[in-house]
Amino acid sequence: MHQLTLGMIILQFRDLQAQYVQYKTQIDAAIQQVLLGTNFIEGKEVKELEVRLADYVGVKHCITCANGTDALSLVLMAWGIKEGDAVFVPDFTFFATGEVVSYCGATPIFVDVCQDTFNIDPTKLEHAIINTQNETNLTPKVVIPVDLFGLPANYPEIEAIAKKYNLLVLEDGAQGFGGHLNGKKACSFGHAATTSFFPAKPLGCYGDGGAIFTNDDQLAELLRSIKIHGKGADKYDNVRIGVNSRLDTIQAAILNVKLDAFLQHELNDVNRVAQQYNHSLKDSVIIPVIPNGYYSSYAQYTIQLKTKKERDYLQSQLKQHCIPSMIYYPIPMHKQLAFSQLQFNNRDFKVTNQLCNTVLSLPIHPYLTNEDIQKVIKIVQQNT
Repeated sequence: MHQLTLGMIILQFRDLQAQYVQYKTQIDAAIQQVLLGTNFIEGKEVKELEVRLADYVGVKHCITCANGTDALSLVLMAWGIKEGDAVFVPDFTFFATGEVVSYCGATPIFVDVCQDTFNIDPTKLEHAIINTQNETNLTPKVVIPVDLFGLPANYPEIEAIAKKYNLLVLEDGAQGFGGHLNGKKACSFGHAATTSFFPAKPLGCYGDGGAIFTNDDQLAELLRSIKIHGKGADKYDNVRIGVNSRLDTIQAAILNVKLDAFLQHELNDVNRVAQQYNHSLKDSVIIPVIPNGYYSSYAQYTIQLKTKKERDYLQSQLKQHCIPSMIYYPIPMHKQLAFSQLQFNNRDFKVTNQLCNTVLSLPIHPYLTNEDIQKVIKIVQQNT
């Protein structure tokens, strides 16, 4: 959450305070119930949340865990992904999506994205799979599409490619929760999907949290074991090597309240803000593209400028008027120092390289007032 002040005027990038003020009574009561019950780990609120989330997404199983990064790692662990395996990841995304691949010993293969949607390019994905098969000793195993900024990736094409090359699909829906494609909810695609409850996400808690979604009964059972030290009948019966990755009961209680708000109005309200931006900014900047059949949860509202100079100038002008903005992401995955041991051709990432220099995310959240929306619009129009 980023906050800038001018006198008594406050404009926040993602206004968690306004949300809390509106739902303070319900949130405080939910926390108090957990405190009185003293069941702080794996309490009933966790199970209630898992059932509600699975029902909303439209899958059989929801397994909560400590954070969104763990969610990805747990699935890769359950699938036995290891050294010598190749996992395909978009080049334009948050570091965690590639990090978890290296963490389990496998090799991330970065793939350029589409200019309009920011999501992994299916054509380039297939080229990367073929190149990996023909030019390396790696075995292609998994593709991890990311629902960037709230927009689901192109799963019809991605899943067809994955089936053709016998790959597993792990949807990274950390930013995508609430979005959908042809009526099918984000976090229901692929063989498994994950999301994050980091506070600034479309559905966020007051700390870290994450979840995994799947229709695979065996995978769900395995994940529930791995996330609690590889437990069998109970946590003292350890049948495999696992980790400690559980969602706190207090966070689940908070999420149960916030899920009500999300379903009742927040998703609609954030799209209302995006529509106002779209209408007023379409002639000034490149606005986000939502293809036919898609619906975004707008984790971010990300515009494109023509050059880095124009982007940086607009950001400086917004800052002067106490309007926060963010650059997601300034460094592509293939240029991150942590991946410097991997060999990539910079020319294979033309779109990502451009986006890192030209994107800018504007304030967006369900509690943004019309006055603040117009303030942002005015400054963007005046400086582009």
